[in-house]
Amino acid sequence: MIYFDNSATTKPYPEVLATYTEVASKIWGNPSSLHSLGGQATRLLDASRRQIAALLGKSSSEIFFTSGGTEGDNWVIKGVAFEKAAYGRHIIVSNIEHPAVKESALWLRSQGFEVDFAPVDKAGFVDVDKLAELIRPDTTLVSVMAVNNEIGSIQPIQKISELLADKPTISFHVDAVQAVSKIPTADYLTDRVDFATFSSHKFHGLRGVGFVYIKSGKKISPLLNGGGQESDKRSTTENLAGIAATAKALRMTMENLKNFESRTSKMKAIILEEMSQYPDVTVFSGTKDFAPHILTFGIKGVRGEVIVHAFEEYEIYISTTSACSSKAGKPAGTLIAMGVPSKLATTAVRLSLDADNDMSQVEQFLTTFKIIYEKTRKVR
Repeated sequence: MIYFDNSATTKPYPEVLATYTEVASKIWGNPSSLHSLGGQATRLLDASRRQIAALLGKSSSEIFFTSGGTEGDNWVIKGVAFEKAAYGRHIIVSNIEHPAVKESALWLRSQGFEVDFAPVDKAGFVDVDKLAELIRPDTTLVSVMAVNNEIGSIQPIQKISELLADKPTISFHVDAVQAVSKIPTADYLTDRVDFATFSSHKFHGLRGVGFVYIKSGKKISPLLNGGGQESDKRSTTENLAGIAATAKALRMTMENLKNFESRTSKMKAIILEEMSQYPDVTVFSGTKDFAPHILTFGIKGVRGEVIVHAFEEYEIYISTTSACSSKAGKPAGTLIAMGVPSKLATTAVRLSLDADNDMSQVEQFLTTFKIIYEKTRKVR
């Protein structure tokens, strides 16, 4: 089996699973309880929070645990909008955001907020000048993802940070789900970023766990009310075993960042070079300012899901662009935003590599690709 769908989810590290099992079986007290078992759980919770914060170069008081990226995005987009509604009801999100951000913004529009979508250029990068033109006196939030989940374009977070440097009333949110442990932290978590969202299962942790970075002093309405956990910002009993496992996974993947970048970029380069030899292949992902591990392409006249299932017959697992919307059969929203014709966009499939992949798998993929390419000759 060859697994090239790591942007959808990663395989948990054995050490991460071991941490989860050990904590779940040995430290099962509720962190909110006053007795010694609760105290033991609280100490581990605090230690996990400190470790995650240190890995990101932030304070532990700025890390808040969630159930994952979708919850984090919903919380920030809605929570900031409502918290700052008295000062303005206008928000801006990029036109290539994950549905968790886009749909949250559209829901806010139904609640009386005004939403603008910042356009991207033909390569899939937010146009910072056009973003600047959308800013108004009543703008309270700008949200731009760090790494696009469909084609891997690394967004100009530094330039946007510079744009917002003299606009302290505007909160800046970055969806970092596809960026953490894949590109350097400084590329997406600048000093100007106020909020950032993360998801454990994207970096060899477990599903159902994530966290949000909230810069000290920044206000946000809670998404969940109740027992007052997470400094009253997210009330629900913490998933302690999952959180401890997340801290372990983040440490392991961030320590492996340079190796990850080196290995995946080399594999991606070889696949790109081979793809250029096929006249009916369109490559949507580049190398400059693109994540090292994501490569999106299409075969002329062949729908993406057909290619996905064709590779699956050889036990090679890839995906149509976004895992969250792939079953809907819709063309990649990022490609449409880039101006790619819908018929061409529906051909897109995504490879997302990991440091655990190797050159022998790349060779097998390319051999299989040649077979599938020839089989689609009549359709092309």
